[in-house]
Amino acid sequence: MALLLEHEFKPLPADKQIETLPFLEAVAHLPPFFDCLGTPIVYSPVKADLTGNIKKIRAVYDSNPAKFKTLQNILEVEKEMHGSAWPKTGATLALMWLKRGLKFMLVLLQSISDGERDEEHPNLIRVNAMKAYEISLKKYHGWMLQKLFTGSVYALPYKSDLLKALEKGREVKEEESIEKIHQFLTRVTPILDAIYEMYTKMNAELSYKA
Repeated sequence: MALLLEHEFKPLPADKQIETLPFLEAVAHLPPFFDCLGTPIVYSPVKADLTGNIKKIRAVYDSNPAKFKTLQNILEVEKEMHGSAWPKTGATLALMWLKRGLKFMLVLLQSISDGERDEEHPNLIRVNAMKAYEISLKKYHGWMLQKLFTGSVYALPYKSDLLKALEKGREVKEEESIEKIHQFLTRVTPILDAIYEMYTKMNAELSYKA
């Protein structure tokens, strides 16, 4: 899977402390995934949001790499810096939305990898995309955005075309592509789960609607 495995994520350490720089360098390769979904009116903003949030976190990290060495450090330092404005500010807010965009991506890929599908239309990925949206983003979106996303599933590419796009146009057997997706998910899912766990423990999760 050329696009997904282009830059390896470091394994999650036992203490679940995720180093900021390697994480940002790996995740910076993922926004083009949303180009593979077509429907620019819906997924271009998601891609732009992902890219923008990565840049915001990187800017905070670059301001003091020692102080912001891990993602945990970012939340802890910003909580002290911003007081009552936290967590709706700075890299904490950017990472909150970044993890939701990544969650959409991972649930969609996991659903495809697990073989979930519409039996009448097995080459469509609507079922997978709707599951991903319900789990990751829907509750944070207002009515208009929800309608836009729900409508967008009818313009999604066929599964075979998505897999080919992820292989950057190379013809690869479906089972080979699915195995590469599985490799990607095995590495990234524990990292994302650890970020979600960190937000829960620090009471940094916000539920307002975009």
